[in-house]
Amino acid sequence: MEPAAGLRLDFNHKLTIKEFPYIIRWREDRCKRCGQCTAVCPQGAIRPAVKYMRVIESGGDTPKPRPVRRIIHVIEQVNDIEHYCTGCAICALVCPNNAIEPEYNPQNKFLFYKNRGGEGYKRGGRRNDPGVSTLDRLKFTRISMLTDPALDAGRHEFRVRSYIGRILPPEELPLKVENGRLVVDKSSGKFIPPVREIFPIMIGSMSIGALSPTMWEGLAMGVAYLNEVEGIPVVMCSGEGGFPPRLLKSRYVKYFILQIASGYFGWDSIIHTLPYMTEDPAAIEIKYGQGAKPGDGGLLMAPKVIKLIAEIRGVPQFVDLPSPPTHQTKYSIEESVMKMIQSMSMAFGFRVPVYPKISGTRTAKAVLNNLARNPYAAALCIDGEDGGTGAAYNVSLDKMGHPIASNIRECYLDLVKQGKQNELPLIAAGGIGKKGNLAANAAALIMLGASAVAVGKYIMQATADCLGDEYNRCNICNTGKCPRGITTQDPKLYRRLDPDKVAERLVEVFKAADVELRKIFAPMGRSTELPIGMSDGLSIDDKAMAERLEISYAC
Repeated sequence: MEPAAGLRLDFNHKLTIKEFPYIIRWREDRCKRCGQCTAVCPQGAIRPAVKYMRVIESGGDTPKPRPVRRIIHVIEQVNDIEHYCTGCAICALVCPNNAIEPEYNPQNKFLFYKNRGGEGYKRGGRRNDPGVSTLDRLKFTRISMLTDPALDAGRHEFRVRSYIGRILPPEELPLKVENGRLVVDKSSGKFIPPVREIFPIMIGSMSIGALSPTMWEGLAMGVAYLNEVEGIPVVMCSGEGGFPPRLLKSRYVKYFILQIASGYFGWDSIIHTLPYMTEDPAAIEIKYGQGAKPGDGGLLMAPKVIKLIAEIRGVPQFVDLPSPPTHQTKYSIEESVMKMIQSMSMAFGFRVPVYPKISGTRTAKAVLNNLARNPYAAALCIDGEDGGTGAAYNVSLDKMGHPIASNIRECYLDLVKQGKQNELPLIAAGGIGKKGNLAANAAALIMLGASAVAVGKYIMQATADCLGDEYNRCNICNTGKCPRGITTQDPKLYRRLDPDKVAERLVEVFKAADVELRKIFAPMGRSTELPIGMSDGLSIDDKAMAERLEISYAC
């Protein structure tokens, strides 16, 4: 049916500015038209323009008002959905006169229009939920005054350490006494699982490729400094993008957890480098799921696959690199545990802890019970719904997943019923430090049952001033246009980031976290061992949450 004459409908990408998530506020009286703001905008969301302005003037001996048209130079916001303002405010950072800034528009209808072309909206970041998380509502309410020996966090000696690896009970260890010394009884034929001592806060999986070369280099330098100079055994997970061959052959590889995912990117190079490695990695993480996109594989967008990344991953340049949702040929828990964990253990001579990473899910206990029966499984990492990512569909980020607090708690209580709570470590990830409370969130999860926590988004925010937040600000990690130079492979952008400054900030972050963990654990009388599962020290102001987590209710 033809539309009536004069009623032609044009469904293009042009919208009114009021539909956009961020509206640019520009002050004509302050702007000197230097053009810096338009030059640095990663989205091309603002542009210089020339406009006619009609003004009323009067002058002369007998002034008479008359209309005059003038040409003026302005900065205007583009009303194209493909070039929407992300609110990163990089324009405001470079403006010398504070003449421009983005303002959040809570009445925006961005999601109504971003699915043009029949393709779902993809972005980076984490779940857009600015509310207070369960972790930030937990309080430490067991304070030892006269009941237990309270410790001085500044004076007493503390050892804030945890372990990756299966810890056998004393009666199962193949040990014997020879000449008054405890030695391994090799004749018993029993397998002794490899164990690594680590700091209970680790850097979660962020691949070289998802991160820029300068960001990844800065984190690597900071991790090496923390281990070798500060004596804090922080480990970092490589992500699924392979590992630089030169670093594989160095002694620094012992501070890294190598991740293998369903795309197996970079693992051809890793396997070929095995005979030349002088040190073993801290652990091997087998990625089955990710909290930011449960049921989905990884994704590295084509603009990020430059020559360096293509060489490390063993793929052509500038092509999208999606990982399958599952490890092909391994469609059951039993298959995955038997094939992947044992084959990776064999590849490294049974010297390296191997564990799986899954997304937060109601079926986490089923995975845990299979791992508990396998002597080669070193741990279980669960990534909750607030985990971050470099690229995912918005629907996965915002609407899928399981909160980490209750997932870790139910898994720990399941281990308690089996009597294996001190044997198989649980690693919690997803949303730690979301509001900046890194040490408090980590301590809360430890007391709910985790042996360690993994953080990623917080590290980017604290060390490189990542602009993304839960109001969908910036979150263009997937495009390779990161204005801070954190998640880009564009030299013009990543040269904004100084790797030395990133390393320096990383060291400060972990030294501060070490002090804050001591301040939390000292009043509980804990100094030499972590209060794993010590839930009687936690309270919350919500009865339903207290009942769900099996902790006390306090108001």
